[in-house]
Amino acid sequence: MRTRTTGTRTLHPGAWWVWALGLGTAASRTTNPLLLTLLVAVAGYVVATHRTDAPWSRSYAAFVRLALAVLLLRLAFAVVLGSPVPGSHTIVTLPELPLPHWAQGVRVGGRVTAEGLVFALYDGLKLAALLVCVGAANALANPARLLKSLPAALYEVGVAVVVAMTFAPHLVADVGRLRAARRLRGRPDRGLRGLAQVVLPVLEGALERSVALAAAMDARGYGRSAEVAPAVRRTTAALTLGGLLGVCAGTYGVLTAEGGGYGLPVLFAGLTVALAGLWLGGRRSPRTRYRPDAWGPRAWLVSASGVAVAALLVVAAAYEPSALHPGVVPLAAPTLPLWPMAAILLGLLPAFTVPAPLKGALTAPPTSEEPA
Repeated sequence: MRTRTTGTRTLHPGAWWVWALGLGTAASRTTNPLLLTLLVAVAGYVVATHRTDAPWSRSYAAFVRLALAVLLLRLAFAVVLGSPVPGSHTIVTLPELPLPHWAQGVRVGGRVTAEGLVFALYDGLKLAALLVCVGAANALANPARLLKSLPAALYEVGVAVVVAMTFAPHLVADVGRLRAARRLRGRPDRGLRGLAQVVLPVLEGALERSVALAAAMDARGYGRSAEVAPAVRRTTAALTLGGLLGVCAGTYGVLTAEGGGYGLPVLFAGLTVALAGLWLGGRRSPRTRYRPDAWGPRAWLVSASGVAVAALLVVAAAYEPSALHPGVVPLAAPTLPLWPMAAILLGLLPAFTVPAPLKGALTAPPTSEEPA
C-alpha cells in the first residue's frame, strides 16, 4: 500500500538545486551586506515554508550555524592577522608579534581598523550566504530522488555524492536523538563530557548504516555495466572530459569580469559536448527507472527563478559595480540598489508556486533504485 506523499513530491529535486545554485551565484557577485542579507532571508523563507520532516531537511540549521562560524572566523582573522585594506579609524592596537624577514607582508597583532573589520565582514558575509544557499538545497531536495534523475553515465558518481550528502543530515539527526535520550536519563548533554559520550554512538550508527547500504547496493546489482566497443569508450571519455573542461572554463569566464566575452560561448559549447559524452556513456549502464520524476511546469518556474536571480545580478555587477561592491575607504553606509533588490525577490517565486508540504505526512517508500 502506497503511503501519502508530501507537497514537494511533485517537484523535481533538481529544480531545487538549480534554484539554490542561482541564489549562490548571485551571492558570489556582490559584497553588499544588504543584498546578501536579503538573499539569506529569501532562502530561509522558502526553506521554512517548504521543508519536510525528513532527516535531510533538518540539516539546514547546521548549515546556518556553519555560516555564522565562518563569518566569526573571518572577523577573527582580520583582527589577529590584519587586513589588506588600509584604514585611518583605529579601534584597538594589539601587541604585535615580531616575525622574521622572510615573512614580510604578514603580521600577527598590531593595529585593528574599522575599515579592515568592515571589509572582513563583507567578505565573510558573502561566503556565509553561499553556505546558506547550499544548505537550502540540501534541506529541500530529496537526495535519493535526485540520484534517480541523474544520467545513467553518472550513476556511480551520483551514488557517492548522495551518500556524502546524506551523511551530514543523518549525523545531525543522530546527535539530536542521542542528546534527547541523555537528557531523559538525567545525564549531561552539553560540554566536553557530553560530547565525548555522544561521539562513539554516533560513529557506531554511521558504521552500521554504511554496512547496510553496502549490502543493499550489492543485492541490487550495483556496478553492473554492458559491453561496449573500445572506440565508443574512448570517444565517451574524450567528449566528457573535454566538455567538463569547457564548462569549467566557461563558468570561470562568466563569474569573472575579464571573461565576459568568451564565458557564455565556451560554457554552452562545453555543456553540449559533455551532454553528448553522457549520452554515449549511458549506453553501458542498463538501468531502468521506476516512476521517474517529471520535470513539470512548477520545476521550470522554480529553476527559472533561480537562474533569473543569477543572471540579473551578473548584469548588475557589470553595469553598477559600485552598488554591488560598496567601498570601505572612506567608511560609508551601504545603499540598497532597487532593481538588484527586485531581482533577488524573484527567488521567492517557489514559495508561491510550489504547494507547501503536509506537516507530519509520510514520504513515499524508497524504490528499487534508491539506496537503503
